[in-house]
Amino acid sequence: MAQDNAAFCGVPEGVPGGGGGGVPGEPKPPPPAPPAPPKRRPWGAGGARGARKRQRYVEKDGRCNVQHGNVRETYRYLTDIFTTLVDLKWRFSLLIFILAYALTWLFFGLIWWVIAYSRGDLEHLGDHAWTPCVNNLNGFVSAFLFSIETETTIGYGHRVITDTCPEGIVLLLLQAILGSMVNAFMVGCMFVKISQPNKRAETLVFSSHAVVSLRDDRLCLMFRVGDLRDSHIVEASIRAKLIQSKQTQEGEFIPLDQTDLSVGFETGDDRLFLVSPLIISHEIDERSPFWDVSRGQLERDDFEIVVILEGMVEATGMTCQARSSYLADEVLWGHRFTPLLSLEEGFYEVDYGGFHHTVPVPTPACSARQLAAAAARRDAHLYWSIPSRLDEAAAAGGEGDPEIAPESNGTLAGPEER
Repeated sequence: MAQDNAAFCGVPEGVPGGGGGGVPGEPKPPPPAPPAPPKRRPWGAGGARGARKRQRYVEKDGRCNVQHGNVRETYRYLTDIFTTLVDLKWRFSLLIFILAYALTWLFFGLIWWVIAYSRGDLEHLGDHAWTPCVNNLNGFVSAFLFSIETETTIGYGHRVITDTCPEGIVLLLLQAILGSMVNAFMVGCMFVKISQPNKRAETLVFSSHAVVSLRDDRLCLMFRVGDLRDSHIVEASIRAKLIQSKQTQEGEFIPLDQTDLSVGFETGDDRLFLVSPLIISHEIDERSPFWDVSRGQLERDDFEIVVILEGMVEATGMTCQARSSYLADEVLWGHRFTPLLSLEEGFYEVDYGGFHHTVPVPTPACSARQLAAAAARRDAHLYWSIPSRLDEAAAAGGEGDPEIAPESNGTLAGPEER
C-alpha cells in the first residue's frame, strides 16, 4: 500500500524530473543554479532567523526558556509570599530559613535584656533578696539563650521567669505564639519544597527525536515516552502543542503562536497506562497543522513541538509534569521507532538501550493532503475500471457462462442451485 501511495505522490522533492536527453552532438546545457534559500521571518525584535540557530521555547529537559523582564508591580510577589519562598532557589531558601529563626531569637533576646536592664536586675546579680524577672539572666548572651529556650520550648531549667514580672509574662506568651507561627510557616515552606515532584520528572523520558511515517496508510507524527521507575504515574495524560510564529490575514504578526496537536483526546488515547514505553501518535489529517507539509517543506520550516506529560506520583499523590520539545530538524521523516519490549520467562523486559533508536522505512515524500488525494484517485480508478459481472450477464441476455445466469428473483445462482 505504501508503494502505491508513493507512486501517486509523483517524484519526491529534490529529485530532478524525468525527461529525455538533449539533441545528439550538442553539448548539454549546464545544470540550473540551485534556488536561493527562502527568506526567513525574524524571530523577535532583532536579527534574522537564519543568522543563528533556532531558539528553543522549551528546552529538552523541560525548562521553559522564558525570562520576565521590566516587571514593575513587584509587590504582587509579596501578596503570595509562601509561593515566592517555595519558588526560590535552595541557597536563598536556606538563607531565609536561618535568618527567620536567628532574627526572631535575637529580637526577643534583646527585649528580654531590655526588661532586665530597665528593672535593674543586672545591678542586683549577687543580691539574693532581689527577685529578678528572669532568674540567672546576667547579660545579653544569657538573654539570647533564654530567648532560644523559650521559642524552641527546650526548657533547661537554669533560667526561668518569675511571677513578679507581668511584662515578662506577656512577652513570654507573645514569643510562644509568634514562635509557633514562624515554625509552622518555615517548616511548611521547607516541607513543600522538599516534597515537590519536580525531580520525579527526571525519570520520565522522551525520545530524542520525533518521526513521521505511515501507520495504517496514514501519515503520523510520533514520539516515544517512558517511565524509568517501578512506581508508576497515576492518571497519566499527554498533550502536544505546535509553537510557530504566524501572520494573520490582517497583517498581525503573532510570535510563538500555540496550536494543539491531537494525540487522541477524542478517543481517550491521550490517557496513558505508562507501565512500559509508549509511542504517542498524532495522525496528520485535515485538522492537523501538518496537513499540507511535505518532506521538503518540513526541512525548510521553523517550528517547535512541545510535549507535556502529566500525572500523579503514586507514592505521594502530588501532580507531576514532565516536558520536552522537538525542533524541525529533530523530526525524522521516513523513520520508525525500534521495538523495546521482549517476552522473557514469566515477565516482559524493556530494553531502554534502544529507547532513542529509529530505523528508516519507506514513506511517501508528499504531504498528507496529496497522499489522501492520491488514495482517492486510486480508489476511483479501481471502482470505474472493474466491470460489473451483473452488467455483462444482462448484456449477454443470460447466455454464455452459466455461472452468472440470473435467477428469477434477481440474484445470482450457481449451476448446482438451478
